[in-house]
Amino acid sequence: MIVTEPIVKVGIADLKITNVPHSLKTSGLGSCVGVVIYGRKLAGLAHVMLPDSTTSKKQLSNPMKYADTAIDLLVEQLLHEGARHSNLQAKIAGGAHMFSFQSNNSMLKIGDRNVEAVLAKLEQYHIPVVAQDVGGSKGRTIEFNIATSMLKIRTVNSGVVEI
Repeated sequence: MIVTEPIVKVGIADLKITNVPHSLKTSGLGSCVGVVIYGRKLAGLAHVMLPDSTTSKKQLSNPMKYADTAIDLLVEQLLHEGARHSNLQAKIAGGAHMFSFQSNNSMLKIGDRNVEAVLAKLEQYHIPVVAQDVGGSKGRTIEFNIATSMLKIRTVNSGVVEI
């Protein structure tokens, strides 16, 4: 279902789609990754918390929480609303290291694992990632303007960039 508020807010472990002239926005991207998939005049944003739903011991209660299932849902909804798969592109942001501990355990590097999972899933769908702002150690807020296809990224104590 297309949401038609001027700025569509996407919560943590959530996703929404909308069309022009609206924008999509999410806050609180630390180790989480914001995934924007867009085509002509239509876009969706998923706020991914974790890389892989198959590692959860509990029954999958929220598929929007995981990279593998959230991107499936996002692509499905965009195609249902009329997007053409051949026109889809992606921009991503987030995946920061939010804790300052030192460890070689890759399970603790959630930001890196989220970015890897998102990129792998987008590659599986043959959706090109045309821009990204990932890693680092600071949180982000992102807003995607569908009309211009620009992703505005506000990074804590670092200002704003557009990609």
